[in-house]
Amino acid sequence: MKRILISELRNHLNKEVCVEGWIHKVRKLKAVTFVILRDRSGLLQCVLDNNSFEALELTLESVVSIDGIVKEGKNALNSFELQIEDINIISKVNGELPIEINKENLEINLDTMLNNRVLSLRHRKISSIFKVQNLIVNSFREFLNKEGFTEIHTPKIVKEGAEGGTEVFEVKYFENKAYLAQSPQFYKQMMVGAGFERVYEVAHAYRAEEHNTNRHLNEYVSMDLEMGFIENEYDIMDLEESFLRFMINYLEKQGGEYIQLLDVKLPVITEKIPRIKFKEAVEILKKTYNKEGIEEDLDPEAEKLLCKYVKEKFNSDFVFLTNYPRKKRPMYTMPCGNEETHSFDLLFRGIEITTGGQRIHEYNMLVENMKYKGLNPSNYESYLELFKHGMPKHGGIAIGLERITAKILGLENVREATLIPRDRKRLVP
Repeated sequence: MKRILISELRNHLNKEVCVEGWIHKVRKLKAVTFVILRDRSGLLQCVLDNNSFEALELTLESVVSIDGIVKEGKNALNSFELQIEDINIISKVNGELPIEINKENLEINLDTMLNNRVLSLRHRKISSIFKVQNLIVNSFREFLNKEGFTEIHTPKIVKEGAEGGTEVFEVKYFENKAYLAQSPQFYKQMMVGAGFERVYEVAHAYRAEEHNTNRHLNEYVSMDLEMGFIENEYDIMDLEESFLRFMINYLEKQGGEYIQLLDVKLPVITEKIPRIKFKEAVEILKKTYNKEGIEEDLDPEAEKLLCKYVKEKFNSDFVFLTNYPRKKRPMYTMPCGNEETHSFDLLFRGIEITTGGQRIHEYNMLVENMKYKGLNPSNYESYLELFKHGMPKHGGIAIGLERITAKILGLENVREATLIPRDRKRLVP
């Protein structure tokens, strides 16, 4: 018989079916044994006659195939159950399980969870994190496709780091030296100049930062977009705000089951997201929280305090922080006067989840800004060549997928929202 998913069994009452999955729980009584089966669609109570299967040994998390009759039945899982006629063990568990999957909550520390990552992902609440993450990516693609964007796929082995600095992973590339891409920034801009005008990518990025905090990863997924023919960075912020509204609505409609299971309160955007200039934010932090020593960027405490201020004053979980100092931003960022830039960050529930802004589109200005940042333009010839051939005003953003997932779901550590984390110390699994 063809396998039927548990979620489809209500359409097969009083019929013989085949179901396959993992043994989630076993409760043996005198005459019958209740076997809870789990597949990707849910849980099912199966009833086994002990007299018919006396020698059968059922161990938790073993994979089985069960033939049986779907019957109406009152249980906590469904309005039906399965009367077992035959059961076949496909793969038996060897040894003791390192973690218990059938508990309502995994009562283990983060290291134990990540050391047993594949097993932990069998837990419904843990797997639901990545069901939500999948919906975030789907909403990003669906929204941008409707806005006339083209999805692209750019190289992850590059000659130079797009962000400058030393935070790059070096790769031996035959007889040459190469690096893992910090971002697709150069290639996004190239594709705007190639005539696509609007492009996006969802892909891994790599940062050789030695941080080992609850907010940093060395390999992460970046949701990037770049668009041409903008007026300024405010067009980009307007687009991102529209996306966030779309994403939240998408999660409500498509992910209600997971949102409820994880007991999540989704953010609400009722009015325009507040926009505060960096210098103004520095003054707010000084006056309101006596926070000193901020020069070119906010530290984690400052981000949390500013989000607290915005939540209390504007009842917003989001805030755009604009006009970042020129010294802080990469060489491709459009200057605004001598000290500021046409750039921004988006802070959400105490952490930066987006960096974006307008880019330099004029060749000579870009060369001069490279020199201002202490970079040698001759190292960027293939990138610079594009700007000699006609480039529209353009800009874009990069959203950290793991960070936005973690903050939407109220997770304390970004690793909880990372399928297989790569941080300062973790290379396995």
